[in-house]
Amino acid sequence: MSTAVSTTYLELSQEGGGAHKFYEVIVDGLTVTVRYGRIGAAGQTQTQTFATVEKARAAAAKKVGEKVRRGYAPAVQGGRAPRAVTRRQVASAPSTARAVAPVLWRFRTGSAAFGIHVDDERCWVGNQAGDVYTLDHEGAVLARFSLPDGVKCLVADDFWIYAGCDDGKVYDLSSKLPFAAYDIAADVDIFWLDIHEGVLDVSDCDGRLTVIDHEDEHQWSRRSQGEHAWMVRADDRAVYHGHQRGVTAYAPDGGGELWHTPTKGGVLFGWQERDAVYAGTAHRVVQRLSKDTGAIEATYACDSSVYSCATSPGGRFVFAGDAASSVYCFDRDGRRLWKLGTGSGSALSMQYHDERLYLVTTDGSLVCVDASEAAISAAQQGTVPVARDVKLAAALPTYAPATAVAAVATVAQAPAGAVVVQCVQDSGRLRVHVVSDGYDASWNVQFPRAIREPGARYVVDALHPAAGGFYRVRGDIRRLL
Repeated sequence: MSTAVSTTYLELSQEGGGAHKFYEVIVDGLTVTVRYGRIGAAGQTQTQTFATVEKARAAAAKKVGEKVRRGYAPAVQGGRAPRAVTRRQVASAPSTARAVAPVLWRFRTGSAAFGIHVDDERCWVGNQAGDVYTLDHEGAVLARFSLPDGVKCLVADDFWIYAGCDDGKVYDLSSKLPFAAYDIAADVDIFWLDIHEGVLDVSDCDGRLTVIDHEDEHQWSRRSQGEHAWMVRADDRAVYHGHQRGVTAYAPDGGGELWHTPTKGGVLFGWQERDAVYAGTAHRVVQRLSKDTGAIEATYACDSSVYSCATSPGGRFVFAGDAASSVYCFDRDGRRLWKLGTGSGSALSMQYHDERLYLVTTDGSLVCVDASEAAISAAQQGTVPVARDVKLAAALPTYAPATAVAAVATVAQAPAGAVVVQCVQDSGRLRVHVVSDGYDASWNVQFPRAIREPGARYVVDALHPAAGGFYRVRGDIRRLL
């Protein structure tokens, strides 16, 4: 006997830039399918199968009831237009400094840049046009990734590099072709990201902290005391969340509050060392906080709102970029050593690496500053190098996100040592498990949702275990025919 399919479609749309999302429940016999996301987007889908039709209907009714109690209401799909994702608006004034910092080279990307990551091999810069460029440490441009929307930030987790974008997705850039690794909840407008052992921490414009696991599933969230939460940093001890009312530390497992410290002004940017976090604030200071207690240990005074900050190892030198296109250098105790112009607008983000300070700016530049002790001392005396402008390579490789992957007929056609994985249904969810010998078959594999198909097999170059009890893909993915 056939059973009629029933569909319930709900929306929650709040004025003033609040939530703008949908929730749809479809009951088809023993199967309940839930689809949810931002209004106007395809959203995410989850499916569960029940023992009887009655149990399926009861489960669906419970889901709908929970959403109605939270303010959702019946709606006509397509009746409301999509709402643009929040984009951070920042001002930048000319520097009042009389000289420019010891800039070694600069590369202009053409659009304001928030995203930066520097490691032993490459420098990464991501801008509001969706472009991510990689360069070597001398400024040679190596490659370009073209993402669908503006890049909010770039973060690294061991080998893996991630770009958080204005389309609400987080892209893995570790392979030749980037893919969407996380799709942030529909009501989260990202301001900043951090990632630690595959667990993603998201701070947003409403002052919330949202934590998402390697399967792109919500773990926990907290609403901090202040709105406009820009800073988020994570380690084994805590997640450090900076917002308009200061910095709050939460336990990584479950989100219990560990401490809260009001800061001198709303927090705009954060940096972390082993035992301290540094909060750059709108009230013209950087403050160093103890990770253990939240106590303020030092204050570094600037002349304008602090957009970004960083330190050399152990906090030997502390750097800050302000809203007036200046960059500062302090000693550990807060004594200002110099204030100099960036020559390229205000530093929206910065990172220290191997005696160099890298800035990304409002005019879209990636700027490399000599931050060695000798260069800092020379800059105090007014001696700085002549900056070199980097040009794009004539034939630059460009990579766009993958929605499909290349196929191979047999495992033998894949690179030596490749690992076979398979998509399987697990409690109504589509998971990826390892088929090859020598791995724990009960562990999930972090895998792009866009290419998962029930029963499909893939070969990957390598798998690496993560502390959370799952595997991460390293290298290319190929469909096994």
